[in-house]
Amino acid sequence: MAQEEFVRAEQSPKPCLMLIGAGGQLGYDCKEIFSPAFAVKSFTSADLDLTHPEAAAAAVLKLSPQIIINAAAHTKVDACESEVERARLINAQAPQRLAEAAKVCGALLVQISTDYVFVGDRALPQGYSESDPVAPVSVYGRSKLEGEEAVAASGCDYLIVRTAWLYGINGHNFLKTMLRLVLAEPQSERKVVADQFGCLTWSRRLAQQLLSLVESGKRGLYHAVGEGSASWFQVASHFLDLMEVEHHLVPCTTAAYPTPARRPANSILLNHKLKDDNLLLMRPWAEDLELFVSLYRDQLLKEVMSA
Repeated sequence: MAQEEFVRAEQSPKPCLMLIGAGGQLGYDCKEIFSPAFAVKSFTSADLDLTHPEAAAAAVLKLSPQIIINAAAHTKVDACESEVERARLINAQAPQRLAEAAKVCGALLVQISTDYVFVGDRALPQGYSESDPVAPVSVYGRSKLEGEEAVAASGCDYLIVRTAWLYGINGHNFLKTMLRLVLAEPQSERKVVADQFGCLTWSRRLAQQLLSLVESGKRGLYHAVGEGSASWFQVASHFLDLMEVEHHLVPCTTAAYPTPARRPANSILLNHKLKDDNLLLMRPWAEDLELFVSLYRDQLLKEVMSA
């Protein structure tokens, strides 16, 4: 390449990526992972209120990005049971309007979805692939499925990526909650549900997988979760062992820990399409958790202690 052509190539603008939900776990990691290749325009819930779907669509049309990642959702599963309209606005109607705007702009919409679209009664250790029938049992699951269906029917260029049991260094998650509880009362017994099984997923690994999918040119529905499965009890025990903190966890049943929303007993997702398309970057959940702790143990402890 001639020197002049090289300089022009270096100065060529990056494609614009609109990141919705930038303040969350996945959004935080997506901003870092996508920034080298894209001009990332980040929107938190304070910047873009998805309870006003028309305003969200207008923001897309104004920015006219090449890529939209919608990592925002009303994810408080129990709260969704009493906040039905809010759940539908954020999880269903906003994705619909974003998809309509994406079609106008010619943008790719990456819509993040969930394991909760499945009923969760499949015999263990079987899991759910992308081709399995959906039947959500909660308001959260139904609203997320409605969002999936709206995106798929919109006619826009899309990727729908279902994930599950997400954790990362930014924001709140199950692992941080368990760490906070056991450090507050090291001698106390803590009951943890042992009859719900799923796929623990590191948000940073998922962000890397999303970038790979976007760059591959593939479209459609994918599952992207940590490989393998475990119960919440197994996950918590392994995490706290890795953190080297004293704990006294006791396994319990879902029935002993009632919640407003019904949880799927089997939330195991299978990364079938990623494997079929030779795109799988997801790693075994325990391997990723070990790496996560090796990178962030001190930061996690400091965060809990200063809370």
